[in-house]
Amino acid sequence: MRLKILSIGKMKKGPERELLERYCDRATKAGRQLGIQEVAVGEWVESRNMNAEQRKGEEAGQLLAGLRPGSLLIALDETGSDVTSEAIAALVETSLADGIPEICIAIGGPDGHGSEVLERADKTWRFGRMTWPHQLVRVMAAEQLYRAITILSGHPYHRE
Repeated sequence: MRLKILSIGKMKKGPERELLERYCDRATKAGRQLGIQEVAVGEWVESRNMNAEQRKGEEAGQLLAGLRPGSLLIALDETGSDVTSEAIAALVETSLADGIPEICIAIGGPDGHGSEVLERADKTWRFGRMTWPHQLVRVMAAEQLYRAITILSGHPYHRE
């Protein structure tokens, strides 16, 4: 199985990018013993269309094109459900057992997700009620994937 963070907008070099890469690398290494081949990030440029709905539609097409058949798609959206780290770990564990080839966490552009992504999503989550910069959301998603892997492997990183 692969775990992916799919996002609109390119992240520049800097401390956020370094932290994102560090969590993805840690998660990939720790996940191998569980059958997770890779934790990766896919990025696409923001649409330059003048109309917000058309921008969201173009960006949705890019995100959906990044999915493998049979992927489980989680859209991050302000209307989504709050989720615990334990629930993320349980989802990863169940998906591994069910032979799901990939779990993708999708982060939309500045206007949010197009309706195509929200309709295709198997789950819609949010990271609380606050609005977060997209760079930090990527880091938070990567950290939660790493945390889920450590929960499943019994590593002491996650303490209750």
